[in-house]
Amino acid sequence: MVANLVASYELDIESASSIKDVAKQMAQDLVSFYNGNEPGQTPGLLPQPYYWWEGGAFMGALIDYWYYTGDTTYNDITQQGLLHQVGPYNDYMPPNQTLTEGNDDQGFWGMAVMTAAEYKFQDPPSDQPGWLALAQAVFNTQAARWEEEHCNGGLRWQIFTWNNGYNYKNSISQACFFNIAARLALYTGNSTYADWAVRTWDWMVNVKFIDHNYRVYDGAHIDDNCTTITPYEFSYNIGAFLLGSAAMVAYSNNTNQAGDTDMWRERVDGLLNSTEDIFFFGNETSNRIMIEIACEPVNLCDTDQLSFKAYLSRWMAATTKWAPWTFDRIKTLLGNSALAAAKQCTGGDNHRMCGLKWANNSGVWDGSTGVGQQMAAMEVVLANMIQQAEPPVTNETGGTSTGNPSAGGSDEGRIDPNGRYYGPVSTGDRAGAAICTIVVILSCLAGLAFMMMDETKSPADNWASVRSTASATTWASLLAAFTPAKKESAIDEKGKGVAMDRSSSTETGEKIPTAYANGKLQKRPDSMQQPEKMKRASAPGVLYPIPDRPTPAVNKNHRMSTNSIEQKASVLKKQRS
Repeated sequence: MVANLVASYELDIESASSIKDVAKQMAQDLVSFYNGNEPGQTPGLLPQPYYWWEGGAFMGALIDYWYYTGDTTYNDITQQGLLHQVGPYNDYMPPNQTLTEGNDDQGFWGMAVMTAAEYKFQDPPSDQPGWLALAQAVFNTQAARWEEEHCNGGLRWQIFTWNNGYNYKNSISQACFFNIAARLALYTGNSTYADWAVRTWDWMVNVKFIDHNYRVYDGAHIDDNCTTITPYEFSYNIGAFLLGSAAMVAYSNNTNQAGDTDMWRERVDGLLNSTEDIFFFGNETSNRIMIEIACEPVNLCDTDQLSFKAYLSRWMAATTKWAPWTFDRIKTLLGNSALAAAKQCTGGDNHRMCGLKWANNSGVWDGSTGVGQQMAAMEVVLANMIQQAEPPVTNETGGTSTGNPSAGGSDEGRIDPNGRYYGPVSTGDRAGAAICTIVVILSCLAGLAFMMMDETKSPADNWASVRSTASATTWASLLAAFTPAKKESAIDEKGKGVAMDRSSSTETGEKIPTAYANGKLQKRPDSMQQPEKMKRASAPGVLYPIPDRPTPAVNKNHRMSTNSIEQKASVLKKQRS
């Protein structure tokens, strides 16, 4: 543990000027990790060891900084990064990332641009896609990947077969999809997005990734039909579902569906109860402080997990705009956490860098620095201005972002990467390749014959020498050129996701505790050992939208849910090797 040298921040969470002053310095230190706006660098990408998805999360943090403070210092680099990574089909599947990205990775960029649309962040140039259209493209490409064959639905963690985790369905992938769908439903008023939000929630409950206590577990492999659940709990899973559920409350209110409003309200309350019980350390709301319970107490948080509290802070604060009855409770929890976070920001050469541990550490900096730690501290401090912030907009309340319901539909590579850039390989392509191969081989043989020519020998003797030198394998290679190659088996080139043993820290190899309850370790949560029967289920008959066509207008009589209010659901997690 590193000694607390000096308290740099004197944060007053009741003073807007104090919050802005502290957040400004935290933002400066956060942006110091980013070089994507410099010559020769790639906009939107964080340097090693940070993965592509965290660049999207980082851009979302800079949008939040502008939203709360009004400071436009970082707006241009934020817009630049968000637009540079969209890819040729404007759906956040850029060529330099597509073959290794997962559904959750794409989802974080989708949530960032959804926030840009809701907060009226500066719109892109007219020749670029709007923030809303980009979010719709992410939704459409992911809806096309919904898979019924294994576990009766859900998104796989990874998009392509050769990546670690392709046989895993995790909560964070579903959480991102649910979050975007719910917010698109609210922003556009389109019921198809709401249907998908319901469908995702119901699936999470049915596979028991969300239990009857609204605890959200990491996920499961498809090999046993998602029956063996990985019981780790991470804050960004439940946070994404919390905000999405709050959006569904607002959507249900707007569409005059009182029964659904009550149901989603109960889900918000259940998720918030679980959030406070698991991810806040302390005896009661008045003194509880945020903690990443699965890895923080045992010093096993990997690079990804160091940032998770940023998203929980972000989404808890935003929840209060659509579920205002939660404000007092959430403000207290975030206020406690902001004071504790600011107190320990005494690291680095400037004596104000932030570490991971805020709770139960007496304000002592833990010796760590990084994008995740800095982003989490800034987000939780900013969150204390949520009451003064403007409410998120929709198409009906002043939204200016340009949308496209069919966005992403032209991207043939959303499922099949082989045709993404080159198109399908035809018989003519194979014949042409074979001819080129033969020409190259014959040219090589001609050169070899010329090099072996002995001017002192007769042509017959030279020919005999060439024939004896050319091996049988040379002629075999000629024949092979005419034989179509078999498709390669799955190759592991992801390098980010533990497909087999997800119980180890990706940086130390040490085991991560299975789960926590009320701050104490337990082998397996009681709620998983004796699941209670759900009283109610959401509407099962959800139509599968065709991403290539505009989605239908909202039906004011549409009922999203027909069964009990107490049904809950859970989400996935991200961990990389």
